[in-house]
Amino acid sequence: MHATGLVIGAITFLVIGLFHPIVIWCEYHFSWKIWPLFLIGGLLLCGTSLFMAHPILSATLAVVGFSALWSIGELKQQAERVRKGWYPANPNRKG
Repeated sequence: MHATGLVIGAITFLVIGLFHPIVIWCEYHFSWKIWPLFLIGGLLLCGTSLFMAHPILSATLAVVGFSALWSIGELKQQAERVRKGWYPANPNRKG
């Protein structure tokens, strides 16, 4: 019996859960225009995962990398949710 799949599944679950508040926090403090950092980080993590021999480490880096890439679209959607009043806008940020 191998637990690798279960471990990767649990890590994926946790990473996705962590990225929700990260996106909200980043949009609140920096606006959706922070997306290039998510792009760079996501690409670096995905690329690094290709060189990891350990399958759990490789999968974890890829999951975090792809979650960062997915968050690019989520940042834009979060800005729209703020515009609609579903989430608070940062009063210290103009526009």
